[in-house]
Amino acid sequence: MRWKNLVTLVILVLMASGPLSGYLRTQGPDIVDANGEKVLLRGFGLGGWLVPEGYMLHIPGYGSPTSIRNRIVDLIGEEATRQFYSVYRENYVTQRDIDTLASWGMNSIRLPLHYRLLSPSPGEYDESGFALIDNLLEWCEANELYLILDMHCAPGGQNSDNISDSDGEAKLWTHPANQEHLVDLWKTIAGRYVDEQWIGGYDLINEPVLPEGYDNSDLRALYIRIKNAIRSVDENHIIFIEGNWYATDFNRLTPPFDPNMVYAFHKYWNETTAATISQYLNIRNQWGVPLWLGESGENSNVWFHETIQLMEANNIGWNWWTHKKVDTHTSPYSIPRTEGYNSILRYWNGDTGKPPTPVARDALMEFARNFVLDSCRFRPDVLAAITDPEFGAVPKPYSNLTVPGTIPAAEYDIGTQGLTYRDADYMKTRYDVDQPWNKGGELRNDGVDLISTTYRNNRSYAIGYIESGEWTSYTIDIGYQGQYDIVCTVASPDEGGEFQLFLDNQPLTSSTDVPVTGGWEKWEEVRIEAVALPTGRHVLKLRFNTGGYNFLKMQFVARESGPFGGLDSHVLVGQNYPNPFNAETIIPILVSQTTDATLKVYDISGALINTLHSGILSEGLKTVLWNGKDAEGVYVSAGVYYYALEIGEKRKIHDMVLIR
Repeated sequence: MRWKNLVTLVILVLMASGPLSGYLRTQGPDIVDANGEKVLLRGFGLGGWLVPEGYMLHIPGYGSPTSIRNRIVDLIGEEATRQFYSVYRENYVTQRDIDTLASWGMNSIRLPLHYRLLSPSPGEYDESGFALIDNLLEWCEANELYLILDMHCAPGGQNSDNISDSDGEAKLWTHPANQEHLVDLWKTIAGRYVDEQWIGGYDLINEPVLPEGYDNSDLRALYIRIKNAIRSVDENHIIFIEGNWYATDFNRLTPPFDPNMVYAFHKYWNETTAATISQYLNIRNQWGVPLWLGESGENSNVWFHETIQLMEANNIGWNWWTHKKVDTHTSPYSIPRTEGYNSILRYWNGDTGKPPTPVARDALMEFARNFVLDSCRFRPDVLAAITDPEFGAVPKPYSNLTVPGTIPAAEYDIGTQGLTYRDADYMKTRYDVDQPWNKGGELRNDGVDLISTTYRNNRSYAIGYIESGEWTSYTIDIGYQGQYDIVCTVASPDEGGEFQLFLDNQPLTSSTDVPVTGGWEKWEEVRIEAVALPTGRHVLKLRFNTGGYNFLKMQFVARESGPFGGLDSHVLVGQNYPNPFNAETIIPILVSQTTDATLKVYDISGALINTLHSGILSEGLKTVLWNGKDAEGVYVSAGVYYYALEIGEKRKIHDMVLIR
């Protein structure tokens, strides 16, 4: 009976305290989960999906979502435009995108919304728009990701820019009916998602910029109206508010006006020091409310890493802009531009005539189908800068680089400035001046200036805009200790220059002259002969003693030495080991350039016993095993055998002894 009374008492206490909640909420300066455990938000914004932005699509003059749509309608008509946007949205963000973000360690997503997607006009609501949110929420819940809804385009436009889909005037402020529409829309959203525990909260207005004659008092008043409407139907979810002037000015937005609210600021194109966020820290210290970096990005990898480290050191969650863009090196995924889409961009730029409607329609549909992840190019350096806490301390290979073989200059190690490279310009710290960190704008998002070039009819990437004293470093695996020739491919129109190689910070070569080749893409080879290399993993450093040239690659060609003999200028085959052997033996091959080759075993009479390899030999030290069996899998008898590496009509033969 006593146990029964105790259980009843526990139930009554729980009923009196209300239902147990799984919602995110604020607790002093922290955001916490249902268990009261602190949650530091880490996430990406799904920019470009439901709010297309001109700069992401490389549209001349950029343009607002409405103007972009109007351009497409002009090309292919209204019905085909609806079909295009259907495919665009279907492929831009899929469940696989969300699964991938979760696999990167994210715990949240910020979803930019256009009011028209949900409520084209006051009192009118579109279920198809809410269905997009509902599907996304299911994917988020499956991955335990909090979904933060962001009103990226408010009725009338919260600023005068294309990003809010304004017509050049911020009519959210100058036309009161737009505010009524926004308040009603947020109440409807909150009523719909009040019980959804994986909704992380409501970001009320993205990047407001109030026009002349209005100030933060007007912004605060509208925030309070929206908050009151939300709280009339939803007491569960966090409210995020952004400051004026693109979420940077919080003057008059304190004190807090809700017990469950967060001040959300944005950070672009300034220094990565604590001084740049001191005004926000002061708000938290004075009022005891959490901060959130709701949007940031569009800078170099160094800036990404330093900014995120700054946030985490100050207990501030962050959300990065954005996980995917068209033809970019600043997001983890780059959507390819098709030639058909490029032709449309040329038309919009005034360079060509208007394409026929069927041609334009097919080009746009092909472009939209390319938005799926399988068609995108992954940028590992960008993801590492955002998610790897060791990015600033531990160099990590960008690709598997082996010697003998080719070391592309653009494939230097992943890491920060001063760790894996040094470049004169490596981040943008001012919004009002042009500060390109990668002047070539290709492949990677570091300070190294990479250019696209054509070399022997193939697209390649080279280091360009080289200045004296810059350098790059590469983790390489040397397969065989011995002497190598290093063939460097360079181009210089009229200055030449000098470079030097180091291995594990020790000079490997003396300073080498770069010849004048007559053009930035007129490539010539410079050969450094007989350089001794040890085996194993090492760090190769390429230092540009003086600038004025482009650098494409370094090719390490093994010289004939020890047990290795040459078959052609790029392939050496060595003596098998052990030799003699009983059960099995290994045949080593040094490959400096990918080659199509055949390796065969013959008996002493010249009869073919087995073909051990036929096809491509990639660069590096290759080891081919022979287990003493013929082509039928039968063990052969003891005796002398020969193996022959064949490339075209060339053949290199070694003998070996099998004992039983």
